[in-house]
Amino acid sequence: MTDGFRIICEIEPPTRPDLTHARHQIGVLTPVSDAFLIPDNHIGRATVSSIAVANEVRAMGGTSIACVNSRDRNLLGFRRDLLTAAAYGVDQFLFVQGDKPSVGARTGELTVRAMIEEARAATDQEPFAGIAPFRLGVTAGHRRRMASWKQGADFVFVQVGYSVEAFLRWREDNPTDLPVYAGVMVLASAGMATRLRASIPDIEIPDELVDRVAHGPSAGVDAACEQIRALRDTGAFAGVHLVPVSRFREVSASLERGLRSGPASA
Repeated sequence: MTDGFRIICEIEPPTRPDLTHARHQIGVLTPVSDAFLIPDNHIGRATVSSIAVANEVRAMGGTSIACVNSRDRNLLGFRRDLLTAAAYGVDQFLFVQGDKPSVGARTGELTVRAMIEEARAATDQEPFAGIAPFRLGVTAGHRRRMASWKQGADFVFVQVGYSVEAFLRWREDNPTDLPVYAGVMVLASAGMATRLRASIPDIEIPDELVDRVAHGPSAGVDAACEQIRALRDTGAFAGVHLVPVSRFREVSASLERGLRSGPASA
């Protein structure tokens, strides 16, 4: 945004050894994105490394945040990831626990808190000489207080929601000086609403929005852009974490028309 309000777009990482679609998403969304979030084996399925895709964003001239989950890693594997990221020049992470895996089990060795501590300590060690400290993010849910240790992060992503009022209540209940990014997801269909309600018990999707989407395929994109505009106007957030799902082309076109008066800033 031209007023400092940032749009961080999530892209869908490849589930096959082909980066063509990821590159296409990056290219389409670049005019309206200040940075890209790359998920890490999200929804419990294997994808191309978030760090590798983050490097692809960097190669295309963009800014990236690589999501890294604790579910799939032991300490040695996590240290490998930090070294790989430093070699690529990837310097921002969002640390998450990770969804229940579709195959295998959680390692149980690492937590998000432990990953933050390890990443903070890493750049003080000899192998990382000359590497600037990583910027680290955490997530927060709508219905629980943010743990005090998360104040040690550099930014916060609040769980996807469809109510500006609910985001403002979270801000009131969780005072922090950290940049906070509200989660906005395009509702692509009424069926998607059903799946989200089943898989994320805390999520509240207005019936009115579901009805709009059921009667018009562009309604979900319009609603997401309206929500972004409303969140920006509150002045309470550093920006949004936008999940365009399959509607990334429509989202980019709509944001260019309605929210930006100039090129995106990095």
